[in-house]
Amino acid sequence: MTQQTVSLESLKAFVRKEASRFLKQPNVTSIGVGFKIKDGQTTEDLCIQFTVGRKVVPEALERIEATALPKSVVIDGVEVPTDVVQRRYATGAREIHIDAKLEAAAPRKSAIDPIVPGVSIGHPDISAGTAGCVVYDARTGASYLLSNWHVLNGPRGRIGDAIVQPGRHDDDRVDRNVAGWLARSHLGVAGDCAIATIDHRRLSAEILELGVAVNRLGEPELGDRVIKSGRTTGVTHGVVRRVDTVVRMEYDGVGPTEVGCFEIGPDPAYPAPNEEISMGGDSGSAWLAIQDDAPSDLMLGLHFAGEVGDEPDHALACYAGSVFEKLGIRPSPPTAPILEAAGRGYDPNFLELVVPAPTAATVEVRDDLLVVAGQAVFDYTHFSLAMSQSRRFARWVAWNIDGGALRKLSRRGIDFRKDPKLPADAQIGDELYANNPLDRGHLARRADLIWGPLPEARRANVDSFFFTNITPQHQRFNQSQAGGIWGELEDAIFAEVDVRDLRVSVLGGPLFSSTDPVYRGVRLPKQFWKILYFREAGAESVQARGYVLTQADLLTGLEALELPEFAVFEAPITRIAEMTGLDLFAGVAVETVGRRRRRGESATEAGAIRRVGSVREILG
Repeated sequence: MTQQTVSLESLKAFVRKEASRFLKQPNVTSIGVGFKIKDGQTTEDLCIQFTVGRKVVPEALERIEATALPKSVVIDGVEVPTDVVQRRYATGAREIHIDAKLEAAAPRKSAIDPIVPGVSIGHPDISAGTAGCVVYDARTGASYLLSNWHVLNGPRGRIGDAIVQPGRHDDDRVDRNVAGWLARSHLGVAGDCAIATIDHRRLSAEILELGVAVNRLGEPELGDRVIKSGRTTGVTHGVVRRVDTVVRMEYDGVGPTEVGCFEIGPDPAYPAPNEEISMGGDSGSAWLAIQDDAPSDLMLGLHFAGEVGDEPDHALACYAGSVFEKLGIRPSPPTAPILEAAGRGYDPNFLELVVPAPTAATVEVRDDLLVVAGQAVFDYTHFSLAMSQSRRFARWVAWNIDGGALRKLSRRGIDFRKDPKLPADAQIGDELYANNPLDRGHLARRADLIWGPLPEARRANVDSFFFTNITPQHQRFNQSQAGGIWGELEDAIFAEVDVRDLRVSVLGGPLFSSTDPVYRGVRLPKQFWKILYFREAGAESVQARGYVLTQADLLTGLEALELPEFAVFEAPITRIAEMTGLDLFAGVAVETVGRRRRRGESATEAGAIRRVGSVREILG
């Protein structure tokens, strides 16, 4: 039996199983599947190939705390030869010192709009890396830029941190160069990878100087010809030399980390300057397959490290398929039914008596509504809303709650994102919420919306995270567990009132004022309103309770915030209508809309705005 009878899959399985054991030796830098090298020439014999930081004679192994690597291993009962080559790798997560003749063209290192793959990018604490390619959320279709963990995150980074273009090494005016925000990242066997939103500039998918965008993913095979476009060395060519490789990398602030990858060597048909197919700053580049002697749209890997030393350069790339699966992304947008926010919107007949969605009652409000394709009301699953053009938040949201059909669904894997049906610049995104006590507060509460058949509930769960349904709310105002009551009013209705069929319709939104404080160029609403419509058991009419909640005190001194209590007011619907410039009761009998008159209270007193202190006092 010869070695050729051992399948490639068996060789790969051996590496996956045994990599960690061999990588415990300090001198071993990687293990993978490749062609054996004899007398400096690559043969056609498959082998298990080790790389070591330094090749030494057997008698010197003890001095460097190493043991001899086997000359062969047994796989599926067959003796398979091994190979040992000297290679050390580094991520490039360091300051970049490059000979001027190797530097890529200046546009790669300048602020550009739109941002394109192949240019400088990075976390403000990191020197510079490369924007690899445009990718899309597998569930929602939201677009991101893909690069490395050590480019966009690093040891001190956190989700939500700013991302700058170009990277700090190329332009240290980081405040001016903020382009987006760190959305997800991973460092481990699955890869060295991260994605960022781009909110401050436009985004184009075509890779610089390659003329193609990534649309497909592939798995590399030995001998595949590949090409990349990087921040430092520009366009370079390579050939896949090892597959199913596991490398041990030393990451600042993290320590030794095993990363799954494949190895790329120089392509003799297209030599790079000084045979350097990658250098510091190229990290994050997308390696594409060469087809018909031209770059294709097939991505094979994500560049994250290169060889250190004087030998011809070898690069390491994470498997594209592994990276995309780990980050929950796709190379192209998902199909329209998954991508678009679409569904049964707010139902005005939900209570069997009409409770219509709000309409503009003033010319000022009507002229401020966002209109897209002749439409000013946008429907989602179980809720609808209208957007303010000037404030870029919802002016109102209307939703239905079926308390008897509510489901408990996880929000895991669902990100806040802009609604792709609406202009991106008409919505406030993640740029507002990083590194401060502002929550991305739901107007239509997520827990209220996830009811009905499971597919419908899941769709509502996803739809609730569109930024059209989000406003900045201080964490004490928004989170029930932190003492906030914005999301508790509906719960209190169910607890204190015998609601017919456990069905409630809700209208709500921010109250806009010219005195609202400005933060990061955005006016933050100080007050919110909410009206709960329901029918008590046996009642023939709709009751409504209106509330105005203020977070005005909480929005003072955002950087050194004190936390005084916020105020809660119960208000007649007519007063809320005046404050919002909306018609909130067309079609509903006026006498059923307003705060209940309490014992001993006059009609005048019942029509006044009344400050209260807690949910139970409000609804008691």
